[in-house]
Amino acid sequence: MSKVKVKTHSGAKKRFKLTKNGKVKYQHTNKRHRLTQKDTKRKRIARNAGVASETNAPTVKKLIPYK
Repeated sequence: MSKVKVKTHSGAKKRFKLTKNGKVKYQHTNKRHRLTQKDTKRKRIARNAGVASETNAPTVKKLIPYK
């Protein structure tokens, strides 16, 4: 009996990566356009990668099973 392959969610594979320890990493939003009117602090925080919360991480991992 063979295992069933699961399709990777094409939107999730572009947005999320897994760290070595299995945490879900993503890039913050609001860094593309109209940057002159956004606060410097807001842009600085968005520059760094974010880590998904423990409640959302299992859902994201189901969407990217082979990463």
